Amino acid sequence: MITYASTPIIEASPMRPVERLIDRIEQVLARFEATLPRAQSAPDWKKGLAYRWRKRENSGFLQAVAHPHKIRLTDLQGIDDQKKLIEQNTRQFIEGLTANNVLLTGARGTGKSSVVKSLLHKYSSKGLRLIEVDKQDLKDLPDIVDLLAEVPYKFILFCDDLSFDADEPGYKALKVILDGSISATSENILIYATSNRRHLMPEFMQENLQTRYLGEEIHPGESVEEKVSLSERFGLWVSFYPFDQEEYLKIVGYWLVQLGVPEAFSGPKARNEALQWALMRGSRSGRVAWQFARDWAGRHKVSAEPRK
Repeated sequence: MITYASTPIIEASPMRPVERLIDRIEQVLARFEATLPRAQSAPDWKKGLAYRWRKRENSGFLQAVAHPHKIRLTDLQGIDDQKKLIEQNTRQFIEGLTANNVLLTGARGTGKSSVVKSLLHKYSSKGLRLIEVDKQDLKDLPDIVDLLAEVPYKFILFCDDLSFDADEPGYKALKVILDGSISATSENILIYATSNRRHLMPEFMQENLQTRYLGEEIHPGESVEEKVSLSERFGLWVSFYPFDQEEYLKIVGYWLVQLGVPEAFSGPKARNEALQWALMRGSRSGRVAWQFARDWAGRHKVSAEPRK
């Protein structure tokens, strides 16, 4: 008869209460750390000229734009005075001179955003870089500024189509960065913002009733003062206006030439259709002129790529 030696079974000793508590605390801490923003890391600045601020898992980072919008200042017609002001301010900035944050306001489709993009096309070789920040991410401006402070480039933080309600977090963050923090703004950063609203916030009839009159003096109410306080922190205001009919048609003609439309196809018929196009869109703007020119060139089987 064969007998087998029995192997003693060793039972794991039960975890003591203190050990269970420590293990539980470590699990909770691990989950909490996963929710914390990660430290921002700078991108490879040699890989791009334009960047977007992106958020992922509560962490912000700069993402290079693979194909930046390439438009020349000379392509923007009918806004020569506005281009002159903005370009002069940008040249001062690039050359290390004093310059201002810029607020571009006015009619839609008149070239506000395009002017900012065209600055990158012209001055990137001199160290200019463009970073687009969406309105909902403006609360991250302090982190973005800290990330760029020691980088040897000049940065325009581009905020497109801004408008706020007073209680939005980005509103206060933008005010502080523009002029209101105990720390000085970095010398290599400017903010260029576009808006259809001059003061970036909605205005209501009720607010005008708060205005007081002392003799010939007008004292706006607190609501109005609060709204003005944001826009006035931009040192340079540049206003854009709707185009009249002749300016609009001039821009249409310019783009037809750039798109290679033969003269035989850009005469009175194109002019009349351009006016009908604008009437249908309810606007005579540079954007509408560009859209018509692309449509006309395409329908006449002309290359839609601008000339180099």
